[in-house]
Amino acid sequence: MKNTFNNWYEEKMRGNPEISAETDRIEQYLDNIKTIAIVGISRNRHKDSHYVGRYLKKTGYKIIPVNPGADEILGETSYPDLISIPEKVDAVDVFIKPEHVPAVVDQALDVNPQLIWLQTGTGTHPDEVEKAKKKGVTIIQNRCMKVDHQFLIRDRDG
Repeated sequence: MKNTFNNWYEEKMRGNPEISAETDRIEQYLDNIKTIAIVGISRNRHKDSHYVGRYLKKTGYKIIPVNPGADEILGETSYPDLISIPEKVDAVDVFIKPEHVPAVVDQALDVNPQLIWLQTGTGTHPDEVEKAKKKGVTIIQNRCMKVDHQFLIRDRDG
């Protein structure tokens, strides 16, 4: 089964030159970031956000949950918002409804990460991409950080 998924990823992500260039950039980011704030991470282990957070933590990233309804998720202190995090964040991984994305991007830009990652399902936000670009921050949208890590980093290392 691994070959089927690897072939699919290679065909989809490397087969189109524009997507392939973005994939190369993503690989560089995933190699360089260390601390990821996960906005909208759920306490429910059956939710995608929880699963992705657990995966990222197991692969060596420091994760910082951002969920105003939780004190702790995955053994890590949870914060009500990005501004409350007392340390530097390299990336902000976003799992929220599309209509809330602009407010989260504004908050993320206040903490100045290298990268804002809008997970699959959070919509497409060209205005937010431009706003971030003006501040020197990259936004990746409509991709899953876990999936990209699995194909670009994990398979390369193992």
